[in-house]
Amino acid sequence: MKTTFVREMRVAPGSSPGLDQQKADIRPRGLDKKKGLDRLADRVESLGVQHARLAAEGTRSVLLILQGLDAAGKDGTIKSVLTGVNPQGCRIVSFKTPTATDLAHDYLWRVHALCPTRGELGIFNRSHYEDVVAVRVRKLAPANVWRRRYEHIRSFERMLVDEGTAIVKVFLHVSRDEQRKRLQERIDDPEKRWKLQLSDLDDRKLWDRFTKAYEDVIRETSTDRAPWHVVPADHNWVRNLAVAELLVETLERLDPQLPSADPALDGIEIV
Repeated sequence: MKTTFVREMRVAPGSSPGLDQQKADIRPRGLDKKKGLDRLADRVESLGVQHARLAAEGTRSVLLILQGLDAAGKDGTIKSVLTGVNPQGCRIVSFKTPTATDLAHDYLWRVHALCPTRGELGIFNRSHYEDVVAVRVRKLAPANVWRRRYEHIRSFERMLVDEGTAIVKVFLHVSRDEQRKRLQERIDDPEKRWKLQLSDLDDRKLWDRFTKAYEDVIRETSTDRAPWHVVPADHNWVRNLAVAELLVETLERLDPQLPSADPALDGIEIV
């Protein structure tokens, strides 16, 4: 799993992800749902251990960036994968429409201020990539504005990595038919209807434009330091397992170390 399925999701620098050709309902070879959920539980446990070490070490951080079309499962991924993580060392940010204060600054100002501190695991539920994709599709800025943001973002992420933040970028790839089913479920279920806005249905009509925009932004901003991963998201357990694997793999590569204990504690028995 770790050496094949997850590795195949990585988008090489300068390569196009080919979203139109990639299937969103594929499953890892050799794993059925039961085995996959068992492995997910194992990965969640490992993530909790590694995250605790990251927090104790307190010198580096990890940033998970989740992007995807509506109903791709960003919220569900966070809920499932971070089950065993200590909330004290975790920061989850959902980027909404910029406020008047945000708009008074450059578009990366609010993003940089919310990046994880040393020892933290940060999760961006949507991110600075909205300032390219959504801005482009909804024609909120001319092409010469959003096109130059590719280089801004590459430089911004390079700086974060150089300063000690490992970045895991995930595009949750949901199929058009699965999105329709999930949006309909939100309409039909009173407990989920609050998640849906009429604007989400308008965005669905722009499926091809959003897909094209993501195709371009992933190609332009997948780098050696901060590569993109396209995760098939039609099956929740596959999506969750893939993201858990990516996070654990990243933390194992960082290999955070616990601080040395006070030698004066050796041999002490508390009575």
